[in-house]
Amino acid sequence: MRRPLDDEGGRALHHARGEDELRPPHHARHGTRPLRRHGDPSGRNHRDGRGQAARCEHRQASGAWDNDMPHRSSAMTRKIRIVDVFTEKPLSGNQLAVVLDAKGMPIKLMQRIAREMNFSETTFVLPPKDPANAARVRIFTPHKEMPFAGHPTIGTAWVLADEGLVPKDAKGFALEENVGLVPVRRDASMFWMTHPPLTFGEVFPHAQVAKAIGVGESDIVGNVPAQIVSTGIPFLFVALRDAAAVDAAEIDAAAFGSVPGKNALAVFLFAGVGGDRLYSRCLGLDIAEDPATGSASGPLGAYAVKYGLVERAPKVEIVSEQGTKMGRQSFVHIELAYDDDDADIPSRIEVGGSVMPVLSGSLSDFAK
Repeated sequence: MRRPLDDEGGRALHHARGEDELRPPHHARHGTRPLRRHGDPSGRNHRDGRGQAARCEHRQASGAWDNDMPHRSSAMTRKIRIVDVFTEKPLSGNQLAVVLDAKGMPIKLMQRIAREMNFSETTFVLPPKDPANAARVRIFTPHKEMPFAGHPTIGTAWVLADEGLVPKDAKGFALEENVGLVPVRRDASMFWMTHPPLTFGEVFPHAQVAKAIGVGESDIVGNVPAQIVSTGIPFLFVALRDAAAVDAAEIDAAAFGSVPGKNALAVFLFAGVGGDRLYSRCLGLDIAEDPATGSASGPLGAYAVKYGLVERAPKVEIVSEQGTKMGRQSFVHIELAYDDDDADIPSRIEVGGSVMPVLSGSLSDFAK
């Protein structure tokens, strides 16, 4: 796995054993544990004069950060939204928690909140460094901070629009992520993000990959290499013969470590199911399975076109169905633009999808 990002003081986000150690969850799949209310980690509860937990509502003016967000008192709470991304049906797609107004929140606390949410990612919204951009967004898995991710970008963009933090008539805006600026656009009911530049990487033998994912070597499409592709986060892409082979795959932890190793976050398996449609799964070790992976779906499209699994054209449109086997069906829309008929790397890569609201609430005022 990749080395976690350091905090602003240069300290890695993995700590020595103790209260702040980031242990992996004990259950197999994210998002299945009910949210629990926890008290102040110090054992103290902040209460108002009536003995009730102090709460404070805060709303931003449409399209404005109001002087980089107001100074908050020790009793103020932060708003949190939970949404399902890459779906038009509630309680499917990929879950995302979005913490609004995270200014001043310590990085350790961000990581612990992400661990508490236990979704594949949780995002934290801060004022942008450049006021021309919509927001700065930090993305955490339960174990580490990520430079970039797909469904967190799409979901956070939707929440910003829904909360009035971008103008209602804005068709496009940019989010500041650790990978750099990520452009986002709004098109009818869907949000789209533009991927960073793409690179094709290392190729692995089919026999080695088949053992790592628990399928027969004959289940892998013979003339298509198993290859790492990245637009900021590397994934190992494997083309399988049909959807049944995709569903049959199961990670062999010992063998899997020797395949992508430190060079890829996870393995992305897929099969063509007719025309411009693909059936996909994303498997890894830290998170057993991801229901919708926007950061992998852009590279997926380029990989499928490069090896002739999807027909090349000046504009390519693909729909990837993912998460179905784990009960969270998702549909990721992929658009590729090719300026040169012979180019392997698209001139533009976008992924998009719909977002469904699930929950709106507030975080307790945790002790720092």
